Amino acid sequence: MNALLQGDYGLAPTSFQALLLALLLSYLCGQAIAWVYVFTHSGVSYSRSYVVSLVVLPVLVALVLMVMSNNLITAFGLIAVFAVVRFRNVLRDTLDTCYVLASIILGTACGTQKFSSAVVGCVVLGALFIFLWATASGTRHRFDLILNVKWMRPAGEMGALARLLQRHCLRVHVANQHFGQGVEGIDLSYRLLLRNPARAAEMLQELAALPGVERVSSVQAADESEI
Repeated sequence: MNALLQGDYGLAPTSFQALLLALLLSYLCGQAIAWVYVFTHSGVSYSRSYVVSLVVLPVLVALVLMVMSNNLITAFGLIAVFAVVRFRNVLRDTLDTCYVLASIILGTACGTQKFSSAVVGCVVLGALFIFLWATASGTRHRFDLILNVKWMRPAGEMGALARLLQRHCLRVHVANQHFGQGVEGIDLSYRLLLRNPARAAEMLQELAALPGVERVSSVQAADESEI
């Protein structure tokens, strides 16, 4: 253990209490920002890997600054290496960029004789990547089913339809309503979070048998991901 804690031979000594505290605090800050993003995101495009990157990037930045230790030469070397990698490879996924950054930073730590920082950083980053993968961190699951219904009765009588959906669903979101002319009916589109996804077929059968419903169709709602 003493050999590990005294294995940094860079220009400046490393305080491992400060290193671990910096990595832990940067992780907690990244988690806070990532969850704020998850709960406030309202656009069409949502990417889980982007959320994971918001967690990992503060840890990477904290580690690289500890490795550089105010060394301007190391900083320029790190920028040059990443520029070469970025020039030769087009990284479309932000999580892929995090992995490349992690490899570059750990290699920089070894090259500047920050051996203990490299070992600690490798263990922490490896554990962090595995933890975020195993827990599916950043995944949003808001709806199970996308339901399309053709309603032929007057709009004022849609209470029966609403009560049926509320009985089977925890959350009902009206995505679209199209009112036809005359006797054309109303085209309705819902996003549903079911109380029991295994009973989806039973709900669809009840909908088809409900007076006023002319057409019922549904598709599984996949987890929100980047388009």
